[in-house]
Amino acid sequence: MTFQDDSSPLLIAGAKPVGFGRGVPQEATDILIGGDGRIAAVGHSLQAPDGARRIDAKGAYVSPGWVDLHAHVWHGGTDISIKPQVCGIERGVTTIVDAGSAGEANFHGFREYIIEPARERIKAFLNIGSIGLVACNRVSELIDMRSIDIDRTIACVEANRDIIIGIKVRASGVIVGAWGITPVKIAKKVAKILKLPLMVHVGEPPPVFDEVLEILGPGDVVTHCFNGKAAANIMEDEDLFQLAQRCANDGIRLDVGHGGASFSFKVAELAVQRGLLPFSISTDLHARSLDNPVWDMGTTMSKLLSVGMPFEAVIDASTRAPMEVIGLPTENLLSPGTRAEFTVFEVNDSDLSIVDSMGYNAHLPRLIEPIWTILGHEAVKASRYVPPRKSALESSACPHCGWINAR
Repeated sequence: MTFQDDSSPLLIAGAKPVGFGRGVPQEATDILIGGDGRIAAVGHSLQAPDGARRIDAKGAYVSPGWVDLHAHVWHGGTDISIKPQVCGIERGVTTIVDAGSAGEANFHGFREYIIEPARERIKAFLNIGSIGLVACNRVSELIDMRSIDIDRTIACVEANRDIIIGIKVRASGVIVGAWGITPVKIAKKVAKILKLPLMVHVGEPPPVFDEVLEILGPGDVVTHCFNGKAAANIMEDEDLFQLAQRCANDGIRLDVGHGGASFSFKVAELAVQRGLLPFSISTDLHARSLDNPVWDMGTTMSKLLSVGMPFEAVIDASTRAPMEVIGLPTENLLSPGTRAEFTVFEVNDSDLSIVDSMGYNAHLPRLIEPIWTILGHEAVKASRYVPPRKSALESSACPHCGWINAR
């Protein structure tokens, strides 16, 4: 059942608010949304007007709409992007942030053919490389200085500030080769000129993770913060871990960015145990990570829950924290007069075994599963993504420690 075009009032009955900030009671409540898509009332035993639609949440949770801070949805414009609807509203995600699929040379097509027609809100980090991820790792967007046009990049941002919310640079050896840290320095300079945050993909060196952190400042984003790559993960080097912790305390935002090669259960678990939580949870969904190992936002959130991240922190890192990065309002999201934008979801017991980007397996004892997405007066039935076939990488977790090598 999906209520899309009906503009009659909508009553969400018996949902438990979470992730709305201080002062919002967490016991089950009713939310009445008017035909104009704005919250009309919040309280217990609300009476719906005649002709109103009704969703009985039956004690499920309701949060601000989920925000995926790192995905790739320039479908048809790059060789790795997926369609927004695959990872958007039908998965509980109301806002998708594309992390550098487009550069200045092809952003106009991304905007016209993908962003503007989408039902989801789509924002973007603009790739510092002019061609973006047209052929991803097959043709690097950062071969040398000819790959970057600073003047055109600045002009592209100025013409699209309603959508472009930052600059993206991939800082790993397979992209920059011997160019090392230089593209990060250029991207940071451009971001400073534009007064926008910089998102940096970290991976195998060069450059090394430490070099990247030393360039960044408050408000910038490090994505793939829990990657398990040799010479690039924060748990194999105590000095790097301490540096990452200081940077996080100083306002540099650590983003999960799961992806096909950039999330390790072990790294995440050890970091969380030591008190280093990610600022934001994101999927890095693309054509090569969708069916393995990521699937969707809810499953990614469940993975962080499974390694010990507190439930409320998981929800905040999937809603208000990324909303802050992209400049969306984060207060009074459940107040009368505010446009409704929610994800209704359940947290269910689970025996699902699933893999990380390194091919290691873990058991998810609890699974976060979206059931409705609310956008204004629209209510769309939501669910987790189901891969087309059971992955060969799926297997049972070790009953003693939960970790096995599934490769």
